[in-house]
Amino acid sequence: MLRPTGKQYVVTRPLYSEDAFADEHAKVRRQRKTTRHHVKDYFTWNSKRVKNAALSLLPIVGWMRIYRLKEWLLSDIVSGVSTGLVAVLQGLAYALLASLPAWYGLFTAFFPVIVYLFLGTSRHISVGAFPVLSLMVSAVVTRMVPDEGSLFNITGFQGLSIEEQRVMVAASVTFLMGLMQLAMGLLQIGFIVMYLSDTLVSGFTTAAAVHILVSQLKFVLGLEVRGLSGPLSIIYTLQKIFVQIEKTNMCDLATSLVIMVVVFLVKELNDRYKAKLPVPIPVEVIMTVIACGISYAFDFKEKFKVDVVGHIPMGYESPVAPNMEIIGHTAVEAFPMAIVGFAVAFSVAKVYAVKHDYTIDGNQELIAFGASNIFGAAFKSFAASTALSRSAVQESTGGKTQIAGLISALIVMVVTLAIGFLLEPLPKSVLGAVVIVNLKGMLMQVCDVPYLWRRDRPDCVVWLVTCLASILLGLDLGLAVGLGAELITVVFRTQFPRCSVLANITGTDIYKDRKDYVSIYEPEGVKIFRIPSPIFFANIDFFRGKLVEAVGFNPLRVLRKRNKAMRTIRKLLEKGELQMLPKGLLFTSSGPIEECEHYSNMEDLDKPIDFKDLPLRVNWNSDLPANIQVPRVDVHSLILDFSAVSFLDISALKGLKAAIKEFIWVEVEVYIVACDAHILEKLHSCMFFDEDIKSSMFFLTLHDAMLHVSEKHPVRSENTNVYTKVITTATIQPCNGQADTCTRDNLAYISEPETKF
Repeated sequence: MLRPTGKQYVVTRPLYSEDAFADEHAKVRRQRKTTRHHVKDYFTWNSKRVKNAALSLLPIVGWMRIYRLKEWLLSDIVSGVSTGLVAVLQGLAYALLASLPAWYGLFTAFFPVIVYLFLGTSRHISVGAFPVLSLMVSAVVTRMVPDEGSLFNITGFQGLSIEEQRVMVAASVTFLMGLMQLAMGLLQIGFIVMYLSDTLVSGFTTAAAVHILVSQLKFVLGLEVRGLSGPLSIIYTLQKIFVQIEKTNMCDLATSLVIMVVVFLVKELNDRYKAKLPVPIPVEVIMTVIACGISYAFDFKEKFKVDVVGHIPMGYESPVAPNMEIIGHTAVEAFPMAIVGFAVAFSVAKVYAVKHDYTIDGNQELIAFGASNIFGAAFKSFAASTALSRSAVQESTGGKTQIAGLISALIVMVVTLAIGFLLEPLPKSVLGAVVIVNLKGMLMQVCDVPYLWRRDRPDCVVWLVTCLASILLGLDLGLAVGLGAELITVVFRTQFPRCSVLANITGTDIYKDRKDYVSIYEPEGVKIFRIPSPIFFANIDFFRGKLVEAVGFNPLRVLRKRNKAMRTIRKLLEKGELQMLPKGLLFTSSGPIEECEHYSNMEDLDKPIDFKDLPLRVNWNSDLPANIQVPRVDVHSLILDFSAVSFLDISALKGLKAAIKEFIWVEVEVYIVACDAHILEKLHSCMFFDEDIKSSMFFLTLHDAMLHVSEKHPVRSENTNVYTKVITTATIQPCNGQADTCTRDNLAYISEPETKF
């Protein structure tokens, strides 16, 4: 019964153990499906399921049905034109970043967009080249087709120039990347990206930004530096740059600095006044056009030896098949590319989906990007994902659907087929400067480190390890190291959780860590132990150690001491040095007592104490005869709070059972509260219960267990003479259960029937 009383509530109900609750409240009998049923359902199709599958595989059908032509079309056109101009510029820049001829970036800005239009579930991201992926492609390209040194023995390389070989490598690794993404999508394992935490992605992208910055220095300074890949490649690249720093092309440097300053300032104005500006100022496009015109007018290429984009072929190239030999050599690099490309795109898509109130499907996104990259690779485009800045342009300029993406692809197509020649005098230093300016967001993520250090040091360690490893070892190995560090932190968090001893908040049914509050109540002889994590093979020993630390004694050690004491008592009885009188035991010897260390079977020390062959039962918290020493146990009830335990494995189950038995054998009552129903079912199915461990020890809530303990062991008043004062050296109860008192010297006598705490 629930009676609201202002800001308080009063609940009146019976005290429930798990058994009592199950007896009073019948459960619904649910028939669980077997694996055979799941397989049968998966392969059973009907018209409704076919329709849903078609809509799922072609999300364009869903949003086209609700497309508001009059309201959305103009916004999509404006957004598409703006995004298309940025896509052209970034395509050229990121192609250079991938160590490929610039115009191949236009292919990446066109073909993947067309496929994503039909298969993608996000309406706002702009598909195309992404700087981090471009850099990862560059690492593969420069490894297989270096500027200097021997090439891989690939049959398809024969008769091709270095640029054509690099394009083949980039297309082949992109095809493999897309194939992996498509396979993961079809197998419904998009959840794998969830293992890449925001902290890991932040550290990884920051390191990628550092790599990108270093890779663009050769364009900004106008130097010839061959591409390097592998561990410490960034160090060797910087060394080669500084060795020839005196050869810097001052025209390139001046152009780059001007471009970076102007673009940076205008971008800051765009951010500050974005609420007032109808459309962000496309400063990169404007500055590119100006730089291209100035370069053409003053003939930068001939007069100042500036490296320019150069000839851009008109039209598209014929589709090609991927080279299987290259695929065999690039599988290791393709997998992290597939994961990173999807993780970044899915993260950006989630942001816009939440903002504009629609849902996205992770597995369908994998299928969309996989198909986009496979299709694009056939036409010699390289790895595609989404660039944050380009997606921001598409969304902030009013884009409503992927119609904006289609318009942007058409703009790219116009440049490719008709006006690409206008970009031929564009200095590569301008593209490098634009890339560097757009790294601001990723580089500024380093400011998160102090915050992470203050708030969550394991996360900060993951960030630092991922970032440093990615910088020094390369992006592929760095990502693997970062993922390993992240998994280690997860293991440590679960293997070494912050266990606590709880106490009652006075006047409530609430229990909190006793170290955190002042007004608490701890009944004497009761310990409440909480472990806030799953219990499994890796942390069961830690759990048992913390439990021993919480109660203040090792039950196994106490049990062994008691068994040794019982052996001594038995030996004294056999020798007649300890005699059983009608009212107790009399110790008659005055010599030293020898411990029974020579006992034949030492394993019996770890077994429960057996009183069957003795006419008495010992109260272990009293002084024993003949100066026998046994540790006192002041705890009579131990409550284990399982509210945060989500699962138990077999190893943990065995360890838990052993720990509970040890406490029961030293006469400590154990209760388990708030145990998950599935864990309770597993305990029953795994034969957890026996003559020592009963199902009655499980209680519905912590307060139910505490009420049960308080009924069984009521708090005794200090003014009540409950216990008879012990005068001699022992308190022992005869088997007949009669209680009496004797005051004879050296007599182990009975004060009262044994009190079980």
